[in-house]
Amino acid sequence: MNSSNNTLQDFVTSPYRLQGNSVADSKVYPKLTIVTPSFNQAQYLERTILSVLNQHYPNLEYFIMDGGSTDGSLDIIKKYEPYLAGWVSEKDRGQTDAINKGFRLATGDYVAFQNSDDVFAPDALSRVAEAWRKAPTTDVFFGDMYIIDEADVILEEMRAPEFCVECQLYEGMQVFNQSLFIRRERLEQFGLLDESLRFVIDYEIIARLGVQSGIKFRHVNGFWGGFRVQPDAKSSTIAATVGLQEHKFVKEKYLPSLTSSLGASFWQRYCRLRKLLTFVLKGEWGYVRHRLTLNRSRH
Repeated sequence: MNSSNNTLQDFVTSPYRLQGNSVADSKVYPKLTIVTPSFNQAQYLERTILSVLNQHYPNLEYFIMDGGSTDGSLDIIKKYEPYLAGWVSEKDRGQTDAINKGFRLATGDYVAFQNSDDVFAPDALSRVAEAWRKAPTTDVFFGDMYIIDEADVILEEMRAPEFCVECQLYEGMQVFNQSLFIRRERLEQFGLLDESLRFVIDYEIIARLGVQSGIKFRHVNGFWGGFRVQPDAKSSTIAATVGLQEHKFVKEKYLPSLTSSLGASFWQRYCRLRKLLTFVLKGEWGYVRHRLTLNRSRH
């Protein structure tokens, strides 16, 4: 994993250099809109921005929605203003409100949000485009994710199997927002992120789309993003309280929409076995052993 560490660290810290202004062919490169909500995250914000711009994706729309930072974030945003589709710095109602404001401005075929302390991995956007060319009717593309520390060192790999809405609800989050792109038309159809939630906004929107008939999910191999473990992250501060309460609320809201008559005990066993077999059949033995060891240490 050392080479991956070096690649990711270099990618999110290398100065951005503008490349040729060639016109993107929308038949080859779908328009991708990325929104970064930000509030007093100057320590990490520039690395998030660089992880987007250093993709050099030719059909990109990038918004930064700042909540009125006072820590130097605005200087960073203004540094990259020429390469942004737009930005604001104003008091908002929190992260979800900020993301939705960006989504309302979006004109992309697919939208994503990347928090101001998380990053995209190299070639993430080109992987989305490649997957779209193979399956252009897909509504939700998602990849795998790194867990990284404050210095962009990779601590953990999180690999995802193909999407299963029953596993989403009975087992927990199946898709990582750091590696997630949603067809914008589907958000217009089924609604933006739920602003009543503070922690599980990604879990909720995936559950909401997952229970709809005809929504097409596609997992694409490869690490698209990095979730940063750091002291001020919501996962560090409210996961055990607000996070659990909201997760329970979302689960109970969407369980009645499932068409399966099989109960929780079946699906929980099925989902664990399904995940194990997914990685065994791919020959990812090292990852399987690591996850089994990790699970045993937690129980």
